[in-house]
Amino acid sequence: MSTDKQIQQFLSGSPHAIVGASRNRAKYGNKVLRAFQQTGRPAFPVNPVADVVEGEKAYADLASLPEPVFGVSIITPPEISEQIIEDVVRLGIRHVWFQPGAESDAAVRRAEHSGLNVIHGGPCILVALRYREG
Repeated sequence: MSTDKQIQQFLSGSPHAIVGASRNRAKYGNKVLRAFQQTGRPAFPVNPVADVVEGEKAYADLASLPEPVFGVSIITPPEISEQIIEDVVRLGIRHVWFQPGAESDAAVRRAEHSGLNVIHGGPCILVALRYREG
């Protein structure tokens, strides 16, 4: 499947979780959450040490979310991403987008072998959201 088709599938449902959401507005974990907010897309910030990110209640992990999510955008160091993918698979989440720098070969392999829609090594979600929302 083409990357564009994978992106289309990732963005076709909601809500999404932003794992690695940051309180620091200069970090991509914050920028991605704000892009979801600015385009009116429901998203839950996931950060193990923050209570609130950009005015939204933050959750310590994916299992703590108040409802199931359609997809997960991952903006964490690769070794953390490997742990996150285990939660994604366990929770039955079907769509995952590794933001540039968040992927590791092991995490991508695990996600692909689990039959997930996996986006990696390509565009940042910031570009896709802004392009699609015009």
